[in-house]
Amino acid sequence: MKKLLLITLLFIGLQHLASAQDFKEGFVQEEVDMQRYDKDTAAHAVYLNEFGNSRIDIAGDDHIRLIYKYHAKIKILDNKGFSNGTIEIPIHNSDDVSEEVTDITGTTYYKDDNGLMQKIELDPKKVFKTKDYKYGSTVKFALPGLRNGCVIEFRYTLISPYWDSFRKWEFQDEIPKIYSQYEVHIPGFWTFNASLRGPYKLTKTTSELERECFTSHGSKSDCSHLTYAMKDIPAFVAEDYMTSPKNFLSAIYFELVEWTNPYTSVKTLVSKEWKDIDRQLKIEDAFGSQLKRKDLMKERMAAVIAGKTTEMDKATAIYAYLQKWYKWNDYWGIYSPDGIKRAMDAHTGSIADINLTLITALNAAGVNTEAVLLSTREHGNINTLYPVISDFNYVIAKANIDGKSYYLDATDPLLSFGLLQLKCLNDKGRVISLDKPSYWVELSSLQKTSEIHTLDLTLLDNGKIKGTITNYYNGYNAYTHRKAIKKFNSVDEYIEDLDAKLPKIKILKSNISNLDSLNQPLGEILEVEIDAFENMNKARLVFNPFFWEKRTTNPFKLAERDYPVDWGMASDNRMVLNMHLPAQYAIETPPQVVAFALPNNGGMFATNFDSHDNEFSFSNITRFTKAIYFPEEYPYLKELYNKIVLTEKTDMVFKKK
Repeated sequence: MKKLLLITLLFIGLQHLASAQDFKEGFVQEEVDMQRYDKDTAAHAVYLNEFGNSRIDIAGDDHIRLIYKYHAKIKILDNKGFSNGTIEIPIHNSDDVSEEVTDITGTTYYKDDNGLMQKIELDPKKVFKTKDYKYGSTVKFALPGLRNGCVIEFRYTLISPYWDSFRKWEFQDEIPKIYSQYEVHIPGFWTFNASLRGPYKLTKTTSELERECFTSHGSKSDCSHLTYAMKDIPAFVAEDYMTSPKNFLSAIYFELVEWTNPYTSVKTLVSKEWKDIDRQLKIEDAFGSQLKRKDLMKERMAAVIAGKTTEMDKATAIYAYLQKWYKWNDYWGIYSPDGIKRAMDAHTGSIADINLTLITALNAAGVNTEAVLLSTREHGNINTLYPVISDFNYVIAKANIDGKSYYLDATDPLLSFGLLQLKCLNDKGRVISLDKPSYWVELSSLQKTSEIHTLDLTLLDNGKIKGTITNYYNGYNAYTHRKAIKKFNSVDEYIEDLDAKLPKIKILKSNISNLDSLNQPLGEILEVEIDAFENMNKARLVFNPFFWEKRTTNPFKLAERDYPVDWGMASDNRMVLNMHLPAQYAIETPPQVVAFALPNNGGMFATNFDSHDNEFSFSNITRFTKAIYFPEEYPYLKELYNKIVLTEKTDMVFKKK
């Protein structure tokens, strides 16, 4: 799925191979006349050409800067492609310095109603900058005069003080690209590693030596000038059940290895090994120093674990206590900048405040517990080859009790002991301990979820159905269902809302069990009256036994998918229907009995039917045994869902005797 191309940009006298350059701008008749993109006839827009250039150099303020120039030309094929005419450029800043966008130009080329070629230039006054948060803004502009068939072209320059964060290049986008090219110029004072990620290979890679490309205050250096290009790049189409798109887009990334100060000749090694990260975290005031505060937590947890004799009892008591003690303040990250004592006193804290408190408290109680650093699903996967602390944005606890590990997150009061939110189930986590080297753990296969629906129903003489629907939710499904209920002021309000969402079902009575017993399955018993028949007449009743949570569409629609289907966890969902019929009715058309399976025991969908006198039972099971299915398994998964949807369309027919 992910191919890695390692290119060490060492300054070693590169042989001149080719000279890359920007494409020619301006009106091109064939581009305006183009009516569709033959390699993707469903495309609403396509990049005709795209060019980027990044260089470490001296800017006008006589400081070292990363200077990034971008130039693109896009064909807008129809009005659904108009969104590509709005350009957004994120920029970053610190308290002292900021990125700057300059030299913005834009043009729209089109044919008017008389078939004459026209162009409209972007008005500089229509370029806006919006503040997103303290350290981030967005520069926005919209190309003028968009219409079906037009071609837009735009340029800009971004000057950044953050040369250590060298500009990545995404070859793949939400629309296809005919050609995309990226040049980089690295002075010999800097060494980077470059990695190509994603499913597509480079069409062209060239390198050349640029003599004395960097000069500042008597310091001079030659440069490595490298060019990367791809052509005929398919659009990236996001689909359900995936992690961050940036994990799968074909793109080239750069990691700083080392650099030499041009003015002092002092060399700094930036790229670290995991042992360096371990050492840094253990001495960090906002991380390792907090994990050493066992004396503080021993005193505070004494009353919480009083009378508890086993490690499990102590762990569950501390976990439940901190869940109620803290309220998450919506801040992420792995550091506790103000410390866990201040956070505890305030009863509120960040992810790190809460879970570093949990780790320290458990260790103070004698429960061996380690920190696990991870990157959430939206944040992207971690680069395991080059340790970078900023890759992590979340920390949880790993409690080791009686030979088993329990992964804990006390930031959500509805999470049961050992259960993580879906956002945390992403690839790998790095376990950090104060007394041993760090190591990796798999997060994507930690959990399972299940639910069982039992329907005991009776068909009445008047064509109504009455009975009981009993639902039991386990694991993550219990968590999400509890969360849905807790959004309401009361259980009664939840039931009223549920009743309104089920137009053919009237809820007569209800009972919710184990709502606050997080380590137990959540139970839901509904006494109902149902209009479940699609068609009714005196002789025949048409009934669909899948009326409860019926699946009508296949979530998998791509012809091919070159990234995994990632559920986050394995699942097992079952439904059992027991139905009693009046004496005057018999089953004319029973439901289909099917059994479909994925290769290598990857999952299944099966139904079963049994009838006796005026009663019948019908059951089905949908099981996925893995959290992740790889691209080569996608066709089988897609076909299984096609069969599920088709099966659940099938009706039963009851006939009067």
